[in-house]
Amino acid sequence: MTYDFRDKVILVTGGAGGIGSALCRRFAGGGARLVVVDIDEVRAERTAAGLPGSGHMGLGCDLLDRGAVERAIDGVAVTHGRLDVLVNNVGMTSAERFDVRSVESIEREIGLNLLSPLVTTRIALPLLRAATDPRVVTTVSLGGIFPLGETPIYTASKFGLRGAMLAIGLDLRGKGIRAGSVLPSATDTRMLRQEAVDGGNSLQFQDRPQQPEDVVRAVVGLLDKPRLEAYVRPGESRLVRFAMLAPNLLPRLFPLFRKRGERGMARYLDDLRRRGLARQVGGRWELVEEA
Repeated sequence: MTYDFRDKVILVTGGAGGIGSALCRRFAGGGARLVVVDIDEVRAERTAAGLPGSGHMGLGCDLLDRGAVERAIDGVAVTHGRLDVLVNNVGMTSAERFDVRSVESIEREIGLNLLSPLVTTRIALPLLRAATDPRVVTTVSLGGIFPLGETPIYTASKFGLRGAMLAIGLDLRGKGIRAGSVLPSATDTRMLRQEAVDGGNSLQFQDRPQQPEDVVRAVVGLLDKPRLEAYVRPGESRLVRFAMLAPNLLPRLFPLFRKRGERGMARYLDDLRRRGLARQVGGRWELVEEA
């Protein structure tokens, strides 16, 4: 079947970011009314204002603040009275290694990547139940299957999120709400560009990063054909799942993955330089902010 976006009310967290804004444009282009949620209220409102169609709204919301999440959901209830699709898309990572980063940064990353999607989903359940065909879609990561040695907190949050969403999908299935997750690999967004210039996780650069539109197609495919998980690049998913059959071999495999990833990161940085998105200053890479 093909999902009908017309007149659907869809909330996207991290909606002003690279993947989030691409999702919003696709949904709005199909006739949906978008609730763009982002910690940056100005960007959320600007993203909503630039969408095709009408009836969109942009909300600034710190998803680590439960009261703010409740107020955002209450606003949707007042305006629309229901929520057809919740897309948990927000996420963050850090290039800081585990042995030097602060405990507070660890707590924040776990809170945003793992706890906030669960809390947001729970708070949104009454509005989802008011819809005729409610859905929950969560952006996880292949890092929810394969341990990224250079970013263990991101790995922990995504492993936990994948497991939680599988369980929630099984639990809510019999209660009329279909929930599933999309597991992309490295995607060409500002977050990935920042990680590259900071010398972050080289394991993500085994292959050329995919585009936000690739993730959008996977999300739309999940809405077209509801299931627990969908992969943007099925070939990559098979590789990492196969590698996890023997986790004790990972210490031997990691040097091979890392060397390939380092070459891929170098190519990506050079591509960013050619596109005018990054530059070297004094031997260090830095992002060039887009206008």
